[in-house]
Amino acid sequence: MPDTTTDIVIVGAGIGGLAAAATLRARGMRVTVLEQADRLGEIGAGLQIGPNASRVLYRLGLSDGLAGCALHAQESVRRRWSTGEILTKTTLGAGATAKFGAPYLHLHRADLHKLLLDAATAPAGAGEPVRVEVASHVTGIDDSDPTRPAVLTHDGRTFPGDVIIGADGINSRIRRASGGPTAIVDSGDMAYRTLIPADRAREDEATRWLFDWPAANFWLGDNRHVVVYPVRDMQYVNVVAVVPITDQVRSTAKAEVPAEEMRQHYEGWDPRLTRLLGYSDDRVMAWALNYQEPFTPWSTGHVALLGDACHSMLPYFSQGASQAIEDAAVIAEELAKAERGLQSIPSALSAYTERRAERAAAVQRGAVGNRALFHLPDGPEQRRRDERFREHHKESDISFDWIYAGTPLDDETPLVTAG
Repeated sequence: MPDTTTDIVIVGAGIGGLAAAATLRARGMRVTVLEQADRLGEIGAGLQIGPNASRVLYRLGLSDGLAGCALHAQESVRRRWSTGEILTKTTLGAGATAKFGAPYLHLHRADLHKLLLDAATAPAGAGEPVRVEVASHVTGIDDSDPTRPAVLTHDGRTFPGDVIIGADGINSRIRRASGGPTAIVDSGDMAYRTLIPADRAREDEATRWLFDWPAANFWLGDNRHVVVYPVRDMQYVNVVAVVPITDQVRSTAKAEVPAEEMRQHYEGWDPRLTRLLGYSDDRVMAWALNYQEPFTPWSTGHVALLGDACHSMLPYFSQGASQAIEDAAVIAEELAKAERGLQSIPSALSAYTERRAERAAAVQRGAVGNRALFHLPDGPEQRRRDERFREHHKESDISFDWIYAGTPLDDETPLVTAG
């Protein structure tokens, strides 16, 4: 009897690629993931996962793993740069879980990456374990057979599949190979990212309050802002400090720089914040913040894009990873219909675009709008913004409720039983 299992080749083993791999595996498909790095593992620091994405993680049976590494965020607070005065706050916690069916999470990126990798590759579990090939530098696609395209790597290997998914980031080779847009927008910003050990900050009365409960605190100021929240069972404080980009980081995309460079940008800000920044390691990473303008379609024939490859966005909604996880859930639903013979693979990938592209584009545009809103200098516009915040107006044209409700799924039942 012929094997009718759908073969999927995913390029990129980041959060989005592994979320897709685990979800497609759970639906019975055969998956190979190609990763250009020599070994698997995520760098970076903290990560915020909205209810729109955490519900997908729980459907994958990751509740036990998340309980061991994720904090349930209780609120998100906007503060004035100079004094730390609260301008507005969004209540999360149990209320968000009740409203959206899943919690808002704070965790370390590497912890989520490991959970997804295990879900994809563990011998036990639904479906065939995902095959992961590291040191696989993708050079293009051979589409001489359009129903069975193949990914080509620098060392001459060929990976054919019924579907190719490009989850390979903002500079996606799969997007380029399939004729997608290549223009990247330089936002003019960069982000310093660092983890500060809690024992340093807990000993200081000025910063001890950050451990009262899990919350994201945003200090907003002229042309820059800072986001701070605890991770890893309150053992670290994650810091993301956004400032105008330097020539060094613009040319290299990321660089390790002296922490003093970061601290100088926030001289004169809320003393509690500057005390916290003083506890960082001597070196921090700085990352360019770039994005693409929204575009469609996200697929052509049997090739599709996912995550930053099709909707790279600025971090001013903290939704980059969450939107990629939503992509994974939806593309798996549509490809499952194709495997059951309810539609063709090209139709399934087109339906995926139709369900996801407009929502992701709204978040992309909203994030660009928040960049301007967060970075207002002191003056009339800033005072009007702060007054609107105090009156609990929406930050942008789209609401958090709309984002956190997520893309409607065909079936909300668990794909994998936890335990």
